Amino acid sequence: MARIDTPDPKPAPDRSPSDGLHPLIYKALAGLALWLVAAAWAGFSGPGYVSYLLVIVTGFFLIAAAIPYLLWRVWRSNSPGEATDTKVGFWAWWSGEFDTWQGRVEGWDAAVEILLPLGAAALGMTAIGLVFRIVAAGTS
Repeated sequence: MARIDTPDPKPAPDRSPSDGLHPLIYKALAGLALWLVAAAWAGFSGPGYVSYLLVIVTGFFLIAAAIPYLLWRVWRSNSPGEATDTKVGFWAWWSGEFDTWQGRVEGWDAAVEILLPLGAAALGMTAIGLVFRIVAAGTS
């Protein structure tokens, strides 16, 4: 995707491309999902069935986050040793290559492509909720 080949004065260490996300990317995804739910609550909660429906939506987000987390925990406890759990620093992952089904991309490019949809949804929900609150305050 976005790769600029410039001459490097020192040779880069021989690193194989990563096929797993760094844990900070997962934490950022969880934070963006939390932001999306908080923006929905702040923008649209009110009397009647709205709060009830927001509880249901919050439950869906909780389940959607809990299932992959629990699967990861089960996989980690049953993995064959520490050979698969290599510790790579965030900046090394960020500047390295990430292996996808379609080919290799840079780590930062993969992070942007993964975080952008949920970040845009959270920002959009915040904007829509803010406009909703402003319009509701102007009509009452």
